Amino acid sequence: MKITGLIWLEDVVDKLSWKHGVDIYEVEALFENSPRIRFVEKGDRKGENVYVAMGQTDGGRYLVCFYIRKTAGYLFSPLAR
Repeated sequence: MKITGLIWLEDVVDKLSWKHGVDIYEVEALFENSPRIRFVEKGDRKGENVYVAMGQTDGGRYLVCFYIRKTAGYLFSPLAR
């Protein structure tokens, strides 16, 4: 699956920081470091399904990130745990 870019929503970025202690750079590193990606479920809109990416950041931290993949290859609203 080719990821061509990330779309960040301000409220999601804030939640990543205060609730999960995750920085957006860690999520971006996760996707750059060849994560394992699995289909989770069909999305509410056609072509916007939910996936999960599992892997490590550059600092060695393990992350699990749920996201919506747009048909153009962009990610929308990642939720890291």
